[in-house]
Amino acid sequence: MAPRTTQILEAAARLIARRGVRGLRVDELATEAGVSTGLIYYHFKDRTGILRHTLDFINDRAERYTTCRDTDAGPVTPRAELEETLLLELQDTPEVRENSSAWGELRASAVFDEVLREDLARATLAWVQEVAALLGRVHPMTPAPALAAAGERLTAMLEGLSMRWLSGGVQLGHARDLVRGAIDAELALLREK
Repeated sequence: MAPRTTQILEAAARLIARRGVRGLRVDELATEAGVSTGLIYYHFKDRTGILRHTLDFINDRAERYTTCRDTDAGPVTPRAELEETLLLELQDTPEVRENSSAWGELRASAVFDEVLREDLARATLAWVQEVAALLGRVHPMTPAPALAAAGERLTAMLEGLSMRWLSGGVQLGHARDLVRGAIDAELALLREK
C-alpha cells in the first residue's frame, strides 16, 4: 500500500474511532491525514470507498497484531495459540483501542448501510473461520459445524467484552479472564462432540 494511502486510512480509523462513521467528513479526514480532499477522492472515489478500505485496513492491522509471536519462546500448543490470538484483541495499546473502537462504530453503522453490512459480514466470517481453524487444531476430530459455532460464540463474546472494556464497563484483566473461561467452556463442549 502506498504511504499516502496508508496515511489516509490511519487517519480514517482514528476519526471513526473517535467520532463514529456519521462523524467522518472528507474535509476533516483530509486535515487529519495532511492531504487534500482531491487526493482522498482520487484514491477512494467516494465515502463508501473510504469506509470499505478503512474496514480492510482495520482487519489487516488486527491480523498483524494478533499473529505476531515471539519465535524465541519456542513452539506453542494449539490451545496456547488460540488463547494468545484471542487475548491479543484485548491489549491496552492505542492501536488495539483504536481498532476495536473503529470496528464497533463500523458495525453499528452497518445496521443502516447495506453495502457496509455485506463487507462486515465477510470480515466477520473470515474471523470466525480463523478461530474455528484454531479450535480445530486443538480438537482435530471435531465436525466443522461444531467448530464454526464455537468460533462464532467466541468472536461474538470477544466483541462484546471489547466494547465493555473500552467503555469502562469491565476492567481489562477481568475481560481477559472471561475470555479464558469462555475458551475453556468451548473446548469442553467440543470434547463432547
